[in-house]
Amino acid sequence: MQTRFDELLDFPAVLNFKVMGIACDELPDLIVAELQKHTPGDYSPTVKASSKGNYHSVSVAVTVTSKEHVELIYTSLNAIEQVRYVL
Repeated sequence: MQTRFDELLDFPAVLNFKVMGIACDELPDLIVAELQKHTPGDYSPTVKASSKGNYHSVSVAVTVTSKEHVELIYTSLNAIEQVRYVL
C-alpha cells in the first residue's frame, strides 16, 4: 500500500473508520472483533442503515499508532466477507 498517512497525521491519532457492508446484525460485531485483534479497547460503533435497508454503515473511532497500523486495519477490515468499502 502506498499511502501518505505518516505525512498527514501525528501519531498516535484517533481515526474514525467508516465501514460499509451488507446489512446484517453481526456486522458491527465482526468489525469490532477484527479491531480487537490489532488494537484492543472498548469500541462503541454507530450503525446507520441505507435508505433501502440493504447496507449498513458502521463508524468506529480507533487510536492508531503508525502508518503501518492504519494500513493493517484497512486491510483486515476489507477482508471481512460482508464488508464492501472501508473509508
